[in-house]
Formats: sequence, structure tokens, C-alpha cells
Amino acid sequence: MKIAVDAMGGDFAPEQVVKGVMLAREENPDLEFLLFGQTDQIKKYLDNDAQIEIIDAPEIITMEDEPVKAVRTKKQSSLVLAAQAVKDQKADAFFSAGNSGAVLAAGLFIVGRIKGIDRPGLTTELPVVTENNGHFVMLDVGANADTKPLNMYQYALMGEFYGQKVMGLTNPRIGLLNNGTEADKGDMNHRKVHDLLANNSTFNFVGNVESRDILNGPADVVVTDGFTGNATLKAIEGTAKAMGSMLKSAIMDNGIKAKIGGLLLKNGLNQMVSKMDYSKYGGAVLLGVKAPVVKTHGSSKADTIKNTINQIKMIVNSGLIASLEEYIADHQAELEEIKLSTKK
Repeated sequence: MKIAVDAMGGDFAPEQVVKGVMLAREENPDLEFLLFGQTDQIKKYLDNDAQIEIIDAPEIITMEDEPVKAVRTKKQSSLVLAAQAVKDQKADAFFSAGNSGAVLAAGLFIVGRIKGIDRPGLTTELPVVTENNGHFVMLDVGANADTKPLNMYQYALMGEFYGQKVMGLTNPRIGLLNNGTEADKGDMNHRKVHDLLANNSTFNFVGNVESRDILNGPADVVVTDGFTGNATLKAIEGTAKAMGSMLKSAIMDNGIKAKIGGLLLKNGLNQMVSKMDYSKYGGAVLLGVKAPVVKTHGSSKADTIKNTINQIKMIVNSGLIASLEEYIADHQAELEEIKLSTKK
């Protein structure tokens, strides 16, 4: 198995990307890595080239670049060449911690989308805080800011498949992220999506779910538009960080008794932090394209890079993408009917 890695993507690239690849290599002697980037920069952090091939890519797509333009003009960038390697079947999966929009554009325009999926969606797993090791999946978390009801219906279909194939759930509960649980809540788009999902008797649709409740596990699959999903994901991440800082300040700023109490609670607090760390589940998978495309957080360090690579290995070994293509093909008539109904 070969994984094409954008070694220059991310806030701490290439150092943390290369170190993460080396950590993954230690755990996976059956993996090979194609590292795309500036050769001299990569070699600074690479202790040896076992299982690793460096492909020189002189250009870099930065976080500030306009995504589609950068993918079309920076043909020799690490991100574009890594995606092209998957397109040319020289690698089995494409991984980057770089510019999210550019990763999505490369997935769409270079790797290509599955027939029947108009807009691929970014999919990530998040923890259920009220259960031991519980988690749920949410999509879209940032691929498409402007989303039509048809697109969100497709996300529900792909989310159902993900719940069955990856999470091992026979009949995953599907919820629509909205500003209230009542059926008539939300804007016109969300009301249409609610009705589409509710009218499909094969979905285990539990109705609308609110952002304040999703970490309590009301649904196994949370469907949303990319704008709302991305804002929700960042709010969860920011809240977790803020709560950690507030707890630390409360312990350190309130005398010796508070410090002793903090010491006694250390293990419990560490468990809480670990549970809220969704990066341990890996990166966000771009569902709806013809090969595994996985994007992890731009600020990811080596451990998260390693976790994401392990996730990619699981995705490739499971035959997830080929199975998803078959699943969507089996639902073509249903999708065409939905498409016609949403045009009226």
C-alpha cells in the first residue's frame, strides 16, 4: 500500500509531517510513503529513507492561496502532485494537512467524484462524552459552504453507509443539525431536507438535533451543510481549549489547596482532555471521490499525522471507496427521483 503525502502542507510542515510519517512507518512495515515536497527541506527531518520515496515538488500551496486557482496554476506543488499520483494509480490514497480548500479542489478536479454524488462532503468522527469510547460521525464539516437539499440528502446516504461500514452499526441513527428539534425549525433548505429524510422509510431518521446536544450522542450520523458543520466543529474545538485553560487557571491561581486538588484530579482531567481530543480519530475523509482523500488539521503535530495515516490504512484495507461507489450506484434511481423533486 502506498500513501501520497503532501509533505509541505500544514502549519508545522515539513518537520511534523515527516516525523509523523516516520512514527507511522514504525508501526506499519507494510506501508510505503511517497513524500511530495522540497527535497532539501524534507531530508532535514528524515532519519532514513526506508519505505519512503521523496518526489521533489518545488512549489507550495500556502494557507493564503485561493484554492481553485492554486490547484490550477501550481502544477508542481506538493499538494497537486500528491493528488495526481492517486489519479495515476501510483498511490492508493492522498493525505494533506494543508490548505483545506485546495485539498477539496484537488480531490474534486484531480482525483474525481463518484458518479451520483454532486458535491463530496468532509466527514469526521467526534466523541460522545456520555459514553465510554463512544463516537459519532458528522458531515459535511467544511467542503461546501453553499449546500442544496439534494447535497445534504446525499450526505445522509453516505453517512448511513459510513456508519454501517466503518462504525459497524446495523441501522445508524441519522440526525439533521438544526436550530431546534421541532420538524418546522430552520430555514427553507433545512425544512426541505428534514422532509426528504423523514419521507425515506429506509433511513433511521431521528429528526433534528441541536449543536448543544450532539456530544451527548442523539445520533450516530449528524448531517449538516459545510458552513454550519465547520462552524460547529471549530466551536467544539475552541470550547474544549477554553475549558482546559479555565481549569488550569482555577487550579494555579487559587492557592495551595486548589493545587493539591488539581493534583488529585490529574488523572481524571487527563482522561477528560483525551476524550475531547477528536484528532485521535484521525483526519476528515472526503467522501464522494474515487479514492481515499484525507485532510487533517493544519496545526497537527506528529502524533496526529501518525493517527491519520493509520486511519488511511484502515480505509484502504476495508475497500471503503469501492464499496461506497457500489452503494451509491444501487441508489441511483432514488437519487434521480430526489433530484427531480427538489427542482420543482
